[in-house]
Amino acid sequence: MAGLMIQGTGSDVGKSVLVAGLCRALANRGLSVLPFKPQNMSNNAAVTADGGEIGRAQALQAIAARAPLHTDMNPVLLKPQADHTAQLVVHGQVRGTLGAANFIEGRRPLLPEVLQSWERLRARCDIVVVEGAGSPAEINLREGDIANMGFARAAGVPVVLAGDIDRGGVIAALVGTHAVIDPADAAMIRGFIINKFRGDLSLFADGYAAIEQRTGWPGFGVLPWLPAVSRLPSEDAVVLDRADRRHMGKGVLIACAMLPRIANFDDLDPLKTEPGVTVAMVPPGTPIPAEADVIVLPGTKATIADMAFLRAQGWDIDVLAHHRRGGRVLGICGGYQMLGRTIADPLGLEGPPGEVGGLGLMDHATLLQPRKTLRDVRGTALGAPFAGYEMHMGETGRAPADTPFAMLDDGRTDGAVSPCGRVIGTYCHGLFASGPLRRAFLARLGVEGHGLDHGATVDAALDELAEGMERHLDIDGLLALGRA
Repeated sequence: MAGLMIQGTGSDVGKSVLVAGLCRALANRGLSVLPFKPQNMSNNAAVTADGGEIGRAQALQAIAARAPLHTDMNPVLLKPQADHTAQLVVHGQVRGTLGAANFIEGRRPLLPEVLQSWERLRARCDIVVVEGAGSPAEINLREGDIANMGFARAAGVPVVLAGDIDRGGVIAALVGTHAVIDPADAAMIRGFIINKFRGDLSLFADGYAAIEQRTGWPGFGVLPWLPAVSRLPSEDAVVLDRADRRHMGKGVLIACAMLPRIANFDDLDPLKTEPGVTVAMVPPGTPIPAEADVIVLPGTKATIADMAFLRAQGWDIDVLAHHRRGGRVLGICGGYQMLGRTIADPLGLEGPPGEVGGLGLMDHATLLQPRKTLRDVRGTALGAPFAGYEMHMGETGRAPADTPFAMLDDGRTDGAVSPCGRVIGTYCHGLFASGPLRRAFLARLGVEGHGLDHGATVDAALDELAEGMERHLDIDGLLALGRA
């Protein structure tokens, strides 16, 4: 019943991947291990076995630990939406919204519930590996904190601080964190890890020693840039800003609009592994490529607000012109809602109450409702079996002229296919992780996909990550610290 927390000097320094790798390394040693993140802010979420939702990073970490997904692994999830607010999810269920003005006050009362989840997890395993959020150096957010030192001190969990050397300034980031945080918070930090190193390790020996000398924290190693990480799903949409969007002029081009509140964008990750397929994330200010074979409208946390953004970018013109030229369009979840005639939010669930027009590529209407659908699904679509999950707050009717996209094993139908067959909408996330369905989808585009199981690809990458961490980090020391 031990615990160890990985915090970082900033966002996107690799905390999620480090926790996943540590979970797999400890699981491979025969230990019962579970992941935990007290508070997460992400629109990428996964459905759990107990009927709730957690951040997809914790879902990946649970897979790494070879454990079923559970809402206790991420008791507080904030999902940014329109108007500077975030949907508040506690123990997997929607509890309302938090705005910038009441963010600190709104999260403080949640610490007891966070600690309840922590204690339940501790009772179920040998060790819990905890991920922080952002950075403990954000001292302006320290009051009421439940994500970093607020949790660590309340639970008595030792902290290891991770720094990203690839972005530069890692010595200043680690030493600076030590300098600005409260001494009682600094006392919770028992060591550091250098992440994402490239080049000759000997060149950093003096820097490593300087960090130890200036902070008094021991180092637990330097982890090089590991190729396996590129085969793991990313949690935060910030990685999309660095995505390679080039199309080399060969094969199929699938273009996805980068909506401001894009959700569950890892739906497309399996397609990126297929030879002859380019998945291009189209950023704001850029037209959707005219040469695209398929345009994807992805999931979104705020459909109406992102519909307005799509129009402001002129992407609606691009989509409609693409369709007129005979191109294909795929809408997933919120993107499916955008394909229809109207989207109505009379209760103001995503922002001000109202109704907007959709793209009109399908003749359906969507009504946003307060009850959130969260469930795993299995079924058949395009003549192939698949498994996925639903996560949405809207109900969408199907026009008489459209046919269902999928027949689900529980007898329900999902989504719609237009009479021309070139427009598809679905509420099912995770479709393309299923090799047979991915292969059937690509066959319609004239591509013979390899149809490999994406889950097996991710699992192999986790093993490679764990092996790399065993080689380069002091896993024995980290385990001893967590058990102290």
